[in-house]
Amino acid sequence: MKHELQTARLLLRPVTMDDFAAVHAWASVPENVRWMRFGPNSEEQTRGWLTSAAAKPGYEFVVVLKSSGQVIGSCRIDPDEAGDTGTLGWILHRDYHGRGYGTEFAQELVRYGFEDLRLRRITSTCAAENIGSSRIMERAGMRREGLRVKGVWARIDKEWVDQAEYGVLAEEWMAKS
Repeated sequence: MKHELQTARLLLRPVTMDDFAAVHAWASVPENVRWMRFGPNSEEQTRGWLTSAAAKPGYEFVVVLKSSGQVIGSCRIDPDEAGDTGTLGWILHRDYHGRGYGTEFAQELVRYGFEDLRLRRITSTCAAENIGSSRIMERAGMRREGLRVKGVWARIDKEWVDQAEYGVLAEEWMAKS
């Protein structure tokens, strides 16, 4: 299994403990983790995540700008036990939103999931109000499949919010590629 993935502008590489400062720069900021199921993180929580993520090379990645070597986010693909369905997740430092990086790495994760991991289906979810993540999923070839009313606890807003569900099948993705 490949442990590094590349796009035109990004390197997706395994997480290391040396990524602490970059990861904590987004994981500790309420505005950056508004739609996440974690955070804002303490330093101990960020170190705990780094330890866990570093144990999953090929599935957990940091997102690195090729041009500068700067770590700007993290992303993952989590295959189920059967190796049939993978779930995508990501976070980008808010300073890098709106530049197409999310679409770029999500498209690569979908390709990797279908071509290298041989998954049958890839899914992802986001708060329905999180238009940026919804657009990333759609640009990565996923379609909105459902809406769970008040399906996720928004920790920062301290309320239940609707959760949009997205997915794509390998056969659909292959037909478009």
